[in-house]
Amino acid sequence: MTEAPLTPPADLATLIGDEPMQVVEHEGIRYHILGTAHVSQKSAEVVTSLIETGAFDAVAIELCEPRFQALTKQQGYEDMDLFAVLRQGRAGMMMASLALSAYQRRIAEQFGIEPGAEMKAGIEAAEKMDRPVWLVDRDIGITLKRASAHLGWWGRWVMLNGLFFSMFSKEEISEQEIEELKQGDLLGQTLQQVSADSPELYESLIAERDRYMAAKLKQQAAKKSDAPIRSVLVVLGAGHLPGTTKAMTDDAPVNETLENLERTPPPNPIWKAIPWAILILVLSGFAIGFSRSPELGWALISTWVLINGGLSAIGAVIARAHPLTVLTALIAAPLTSLNPTVGAGMVTGAVEAWIRKPTIGDFDSLREDVSTLKGWYRNKISHVFLIFFLSNLGSAAGTWIAGFSMVRQLSGGS
Repeated sequence: MTEAPLTPPADLATLIGDEPMQVVEHEGIRYHILGTAHVSQKSAEVVTSLIETGAFDAVAIELCEPRFQALTKQQGYEDMDLFAVLRQGRAGMMMASLALSAYQRRIAEQFGIEPGAEMKAGIEAAEKMDRPVWLVDRDIGITLKRASAHLGWWGRWVMLNGLFFSMFSKEEISEQEIEELKQGDLLGQTLQQVSADSPELYESLIAERDRYMAAKLKQQAAKKSDAPIRSVLVVLGAGHLPGTTKAMTDDAPVNETLENLERTPPPNPIWKAIPWAILILVLSGFAIGFSRSPELGWALISTWVLINGGLSAIGAVIARAHPLTVLTALIAAPLTSLNPTVGAGMVTGAVEAWIRKPTIGDFDSLREDVSTLKGWYRNKISHVFLIFFLSNLGSAAGTWIAGFSMVRQLSGGS
C-alpha cells in the first residue's frame, strides 16, 4: 500500500536547505525524492552531502543508460559505426542528440555551470559509499520519438529547425531561461525552447517520464539484492518532483506502465504513403509526357533531374562537401526521391565518409566541436551529418519544386 507524501526527517532537512524534497513510502521502502536544478552547483553539493550521511541504501538518478554513459564518459562516440548510423536511418536522431549536447555546452561556457553536475555528483558519491545506482529515466531515443509523434508535421519541422539553428546561434542564453532550467527539466526545457514552447511536447517530455520514473523505482525495488533496501534517495529535476511524487502514490501496474511508455508509436500511414504516391505521380507524369510527344517526355525528365539533383547538390556545396560528393548528390537525388527506402543524404553522407574517413581525433573531439559552426565543418563526423541534412533538405525541396514544374509543363502541353 502506498502512503501519502511524508515530511523529510529533521536530520536531513538541515542538509537539504531550500531544495525541494518529498518523502513517499511504498511497500516498506522510503523514497526521498529530491528536486534538483540541473544547472546548479548547490544542488550537486546537497546531493553529495545527503549520500555521504549513509542514510540511503540506494541512489536513483534521472538518467537513462545512454545519458549515463555520456555523462560519465565511460563510452564515447568512438564506438559509433558511422555507416551503420546512415544506413539504419539514425543520422537525424544523432544530429538531434549532438544539437542538445551543443546547447547544454553553451550553458556551461556562458555561466560556468556543468549541466547535470548533481547527477554526476550523485553517481560518484554513491560509488564512494558503495551504494547501488538506479538509472530510472526512459531512454532518450524513445522519448524523442514519442515527442515527435505528438507533433504534427509543422511541429516536427519547427523542432528540427530549432535544434539545427540552435547549434550555430551566438545569442546568449538569458538569465530568465537559466532560471526556468533551474526550476524545470533540462531535456524538456531545451526541446520546449527550440520548439517554440509547443504545449504538445509536455505530455511526452514531462508527464510520461514522471509516470515512467515512478514505475521504474518500484520495479528496481522489487528486484532481489544482496542488501535489503529500506531507504532510497531519488535525484530528479525539480520539474519532475510533483508528477513523480503523485505517480508514486498511485497503484498502477508497474510492468504494464513501463511497457506502454516504452512503446514507440508506429509511423503515420499517411507519411509512409507519401513517398510511394510521389513515385507513382512522377512516373505517371513521365508516361503521360511521352504519350504526347518524346520531346515533352524528355523535357519532364530533364526538369526532374536538374531541379531535384541540382538543389541537393547545392545543399552539399553549402555543407562544403567533397566535389565527388556534390556530383553524387546531383546524380543520386533524382533517383533516391523515387525510392521510398533510401534518401539522398544517406548516399551523400556515405560517400563523404568514404572519401574523408574520420580519425580517432574526430571521435574524441566530437562533443566539443559541435558547439560551434566551424566545429561542425571541421570535424569529419559532424561534417558528414551536415552534408546528410543539407543534401536531404535540397532533395526534398527539389521534389516539390520539380513536381509543380512538371505539372505546369503537362498543363501547357495539353
